[in-house]
Amino acid sequence: MTTVNPPDQPGPESELWQQRYEVVCAKLQRARRALARERQRRKQLAAQIQAQQEALFNSMSEGVLVLDSSGRIQLVNRSLRVLLGLGDGIEGLSLLEAVRWHELAELVKRLEAEPMVLGQQFELPGLTERWVEVNATAVRDNQGRRLGAILVFHDLTRLKQLENTRQEFVANVSHELRTPLSLIKGYVETLLDRAIDEPALVTRFLQIIQKHVNRLTYLIEDLLTISRLESGQVVLNLHPVEVHGQAARVLEDLQARAAEKQVTLQNQIEPALVVRADADRLQQVFFNLVENAIKYGHPGGHVELGGRRTPKGKVELWVKDDGPGIPLEAQGRIFERFYRVDRARSRETGGTGLGLAIVKHIVQAHGGEVWLESQPGHGATFFFSLPGA
Repeated sequence: MTTVNPPDQPGPESELWQQRYEVVCAKLQRARRALARERQRRKQLAAQIQAQQEALFNSMSEGVLVLDSSGRIQLVNRSLRVLLGLGDGIEGLSLLEAVRWHELAELVKRLEAEPMVLGQQFELPGLTERWVEVNATAVRDNQGRRLGAILVFHDLTRLKQLENTRQEFVANVSHELRTPLSLIKGYVETLLDRAIDEPALVTRFLQIIQKHVNRLTYLIEDLLTISRLESGQVVLNLHPVEVHGQAARVLEDLQARAAEKQVTLQNQIEPALVVRADADRLQQVFFNLVENAIKYGHPGGHVELGGRRTPKGKVELWVKDDGPGIPLEAQGRIFERFYRVDRARSRETGGTGLGLAIVKHIVQAHGGEVWLESQPGHGATFFFSLPGA
């Protein structure tokens, strides 16, 4: 075979070879640049995909934990770090080294024999009550060799709290209904089973029945009101409302009850205070707060209504009494449905246990806040804020 080399001497052949050489070099350079661009494109694409995967991984509301074949932590997303209070640098640690949670380690051990373990609920160790549901899946290759595991954590704390609230609500409603119904039933049976010749006694029994029927009516009305408020079914008729006049109407309605206990009602709200509110709902807030102040205050006491405009443009209103006050341990729950500081006394006075909860929901529906200040033995002041007009 004969090899043809480029000519050593200048001439037509030499120039031709030079041209061919330059063409080949140019093609090689273009190919090199194209290859470099492709490498850069793939590198950027890989970085983009990785960033998207990490963003997706960390944006999941569920907590995710990835373990390797030896049971050590490979990946943890942000939700799980928050849920379990995990810090940085736990990758490479075993579960017990990272979280000291033996039940979780036992669940992972079950994956050696089971492909997945679903719906396992745990109460998290710690001072606060937290619940999670864990779904665990073993990761295996085509030959069935275990490569690791993926655990997905769902925070059940809110659901548990809602379930407890529902159960407590049902129990409270049942109790509130059972007591007056039992009394009504007893008096009706007495009237039916016995021939009572004393009209005064019959009248007394009927008055007691009427009292408890009224109590049931109030309870049902309050339940419907709070249900509509919580579900957003109440449409507020918002317009500028002069507060002093609304409060005055409420005090007029409650004057007879106050007189029975010799309680003095004082309207110290300035006539110039105007809020953007639903007038009927504002009256309901005042009514519930003043009624409570009369009901639980001392005979011969005072109830004062006041208000002021805040620097932020809101109007702060309050109802103040000089009653026995509210214990510190009860103040955090005072606006809960059916919560009573003194259950026996509340029933004697005919309360439904929903008045303050209704106040809270009405005020919040207006975009305001409600709070309490009280010292046992020195009365209580209920505050609420509304947008100014």
